[in-house]
Amino acid sequence: MARDKRLTRREFIHYSAAGLAAASAGGVVAGCSGAEAPTMPVRTLGATGLQVSALSFGGGSQFLANPDGEWEVMLERAVAMGINLFDTSSSYQWEAGMSSEERFGEVLSPIRDQLIISTKFDSRDPSEAMQEFERSLERMRTDHVDILFLHAMAPQDDVAAIETGTYAMLRRLKEEGTARFIGFSSMDSAERSREAIEALDFDVALLAMNATSYGNFVAEALPSAREKNVGVMAMKVMRDIVGQSATAEELLAYALSLDGVATALIGHHGMPTLEENVRIVQAIGSGAAPAMADGERRHLESRLAHLAGPHALCWARPGYVDGKLA
Repeated sequence: MARDKRLTRREFIHYSAAGLAAASAGGVVAGCSGAEAPTMPVRTLGATGLQVSALSFGGGSQFLANPDGEWEVMLERAVAMGINLFDTSSSYQWEAGMSSEERFGEVLSPIRDQLIISTKFDSRDPSEAMQEFERSLERMRTDHVDILFLHAMAPQDDVAAIETGTYAMLRRLKEEGTARFIGFSSMDSAERSREAIEALDFDVALLAMNATSYGNFVAEALPSAREKNVGVMAMKVMRDIVGQSATAEELLAYALSLDGVATALIGHHGMPTLEENVRIVQAIGSGAAPAMADGERRHLESRLAHLAGPHALCWARPGYVDGKLA
């Protein structure tokens, strides 16, 4: 899509406000014909009280694969359709072009106060992590984020060391208001995630949870998050699975039917994929598509169990870095 087909700034702000208002209404609104049109469902993100869209927008490698002239329109369209949570990271950047955070700042900064923005830092050294965060704020043209994550909790992480290091930094930023809420992400260690949830007062956890059951996050970490009312965002819901192995409808229904999951964080490559996923989540939220029952989830897990590993999931391979070419 050519760059000159973008909405004007005034049109973007107008339609974005309308889309977000419809989503926050939590149900349906009347269309021009008088018929009820589905809107983006919203859910409460744990004890944060944030009302987040059930489908959230990931700024990693899938988003970065959209070329100039297309990613701008994709961000605008996502907002207009009611997505209000946009997630990125200081490390989401290819060698050429703008970083994911810079892309967010380019398009989303005019309506920053209507959105929920999250980003992540990688370093376990507090001073280096702070430098990452300060750069993130500059790139996104904002003075705060709604959620700040410690990126990629891994088996080698020591929760006690994190507590006195980057977690202490996160607590200070929360007290200052520069990060409204704090959390961590993990696609490598459900055990370490559970330990972090139980030992520390994180507000949000971004966890890899999909129907292959790879990593065992649903059984290992999700119950602890529910017990402490930690807001849970599901990632890696569809990556390398959707297509011949399972439908987008099945995979999104699986993640969004898990008790305690507020939103499915999806990276989109191409406008048709974004619009299809929005339609699916709207249908789930409106009741037009049935929720997935426990027995159906177990059946899907059994059907996809053979895909649970690095042989099928690129993001499970040693050395994979989120937000890079895979």
